[in-house]
Amino acid sequence: MSAPKHEKPFAIIGQGSIFDGVAYWATLAGVYLMVGGLMFYSGKEKLFDDNGNAPQGIKEQFKGTFLDTFPGTDAAWVILGILEFGVFVLLLLSLIRLEFLPHREKSLLQVGLSVALLAFACLAFGQTATKQFSGTAELYTYFGATVVILILVSMMPPNRPDRWLGGSGSHLP
Repeated sequence: MSAPKHEKPFAIIGQGSIFDGVAYWATLAGVYLMVGGLMFYSGKEKLFDDNGNAPQGIKEQFKGTFLDTFPGTDAAWVILGILEFGVFVLLLLSLIRLEFLPHREKSLLQVGLSVALLAFACLAFGQTATKQFSGTAELYTYFGATVVILILVSMMPPNRPDRWLGGSGSHLP
C-alpha cells in the first residue's frame, strides 16, 4: 500500500518536474505581461490620455459611417477603452486572487482573455466598416492568438496534472 498523496494547494511546482514548473511560470508570466500590458496601455490611452475623445484621424476614418452615427465615434472610443482597460483590471484581480498559483482556478484570467476577444472583435468590426482590411487581418491575428492563449491557460494546472508538459499522471513515476 502506498503512502497517501498530500495536496499542495500553494506549491510552486506541485508534483511535476522542474521543467513543468519552469514552463508553467514562464507561460503565465508571458500571458500576464503580454495581454495585461497591451490592454493597459491601449485602454489607458483611450480613457485617460485622450479623456475619452477619439483622435482626429479616427474621427475622419469613421466620418459618414454607421459608427459615426451610433454610438458615435467618441462613444465607441470610450467603449473600446473600457473593454481594454477592463481586461487589464480582470488580470490584475486575477493576480490579487493568486490565480497564478498552479492549484488555483484561473477563472478571472480566463474571463479577462474572453473580454480581450470581444475587444479585438469590436476593433475588427470598426476596421472592416471603414474598409481597412489589412487592419482587420492584423486584428484577426490578435483574436486568434488570444484564442490559443485561452486554450493554453485552460490546459494548465489545475485543469491538468502538475506534469502538464508530458500529460502523464499527477505524480512522478
